[in-house]
Parts: sequence; C-alpha cells; structure tokens
Amino acid sequence: MLNTLFAIDFNPGLRGIVVVLIAVVVLIGGTYLVVGTNLGARLGFLVVLASFFGWMMTMGAIWWTYGIGLKGPEPTWHPAEPITIVRDGNFLVGAEILETTPSLGNDPVANAATVSAALQEEGWNLLEESDPQRGQAVAASDNILQIEAEEFAGGEYLSVAAYDRGGERYPKISDAIDFFAFFHKPRYALVEVVPVVKQLTEPGRAPARAIVDSTQPHRYVHMIRDLGAKRQPAIFITFGSGIIFFILCWLLHRRDLMLRANLSAKQLPAKA
Repeated sequence: MLNTLFAIDFNPGLRGIVVVLIAVVVLIGGTYLVVGTNLGARLGFLVVLASFFGWMMTMGAIWWTYGIGLKGPEPTWHPAEPITIVRDGNFLVGAEILETTPSLGNDPVANAATVSAALQEEGWNLLEESDPQRGQAVAASDNILQIEAEEFAGGEYLSVAAYDRGGERYPKISDAIDFFAFFHKPRYALVEVVPVVKQLTEPGRAPARAIVDSTQPHRYVHMIRDLGAKRQPAIFITFGSGIIFFILCWLLHRRDLMLRANLSAKQLPAKA
C-alpha cells in the first residue's frame, strides 16, 4: 500500500488541483464555519454563497476592464481569401488586393517600387520598421510561408515591407468619443518578401549578410485580422455571477420580509 502511494507522481498539474481544492475548502469552508455558527446553517450558507458570487462578479468586472485574468483567444493574423501568397505583382488584382493592375516590366526591383506606390495610392498604409504591428504581421507571415505553405525555409527570404488597411471602428460620435464603437471593419495586412541568394557557409565563421536576389519577383502574403475573444470569459463570469448574486440577494430579502411578518404576527394580542 505504501509503495503504491509513494509511486504517485505529484506533478504540477496534480499539485495545482490539490492546492486549489485546499484553498477552496479552507477559505470558503472556514468562512462558512464562522458565519454558520452565528446565523445558522441555512442562513449562513445563503450569506456565504451570496458573498462568493458577489466577489466573483467584481473580479470578473475587473478582468473584463483590464483584459487580465482568465482570457480567451488573443487577436491573430490568418490567411486571407481568395489568395494568401501572391507570387507576382501582376496577380494582386486577381487576389482582390488592388483594384487596378499596375504597369510592370521585367525588372523585379522596379516592379516592387511600382507595386508599393500603387498599394499606397489605394489606401494601404506602409508600416514603419519600429511599429510593433509590423513585427506581428511579419511573424504571422513567417508562420504561413515556412510552416503552412512551406514556400520558403528559414533564412531563404527577407521581409522588406508590411502594409495594412481597414479595421476602422464604428459607430463613432466623434474622433474622441468612441465608447460605443463596438463594431469593426475587416482589417488586412500585406507583407512583402523577397528571396535571397544562397551563400556558402564556412565552419567557424559568422554567417554572411543576406543578399537580395534581384532576379526573382517579390512575393506578397495577404492576411486578415482575427480580433479573437480575449475578454469573453470575463464577460461570462461577470454576467453569470451577477445573475446568481442578485437571485441570492433577492432570496435573502424575501426571507427577511417573511421573518418580519412572522414576528409581527406573534406580537399581536390574542382575540377574546
């Protein structure tokens, strides 16, 4: 028997469950023990339960406000339709990225500059290298290129530019008052990548600086923003706990009214 008990591996998952159970028993059970000895078992149970769900409602409201605690899926970039990886600037119109086809020649470098100008003319914003949104878009495009599509391997290309468009919130009373702007227009990102020249590496020496392959056309990774549901669990906790809290408060109030009525009836003089 002892050998079986000693063989149990108290890994972090099991340890966490045990710690939570002990905390619930000590915190809630200890509070119920103190309150129950003063108010009685049934009334003490209602008071402790109402206090617990009131605290849960307050905690959920704080999590909802600051986006902390139990969180749902974070906002991420996903491949856009109908085409995610555009392998030539001539196909940007077919991918519904541009409305007019830019005039492109045989020089990939000049074509990239022409496409960049056409994108900015049609509302695509060129993101600065210091912009954190650019880093998020580039990281998402790396995952699409290397893992999902297997277009390139790591170190075979460079991300030279990133654009975004859309994502406006509505309805807005003014630019400063957007408290009721709960709806969003779709937001898109476009990451421009270019292959690099394969270079020989020598043992013991630092890798050579990547050189852009000017003979190959630039690729464009088209993505759409998924806003996620970061605050959804907190919203459910707040409303669910709030409903139970108000029901318990109503039960306590109803009990007090019944108690007052019964005490008043006992105090009335008996009729002759």
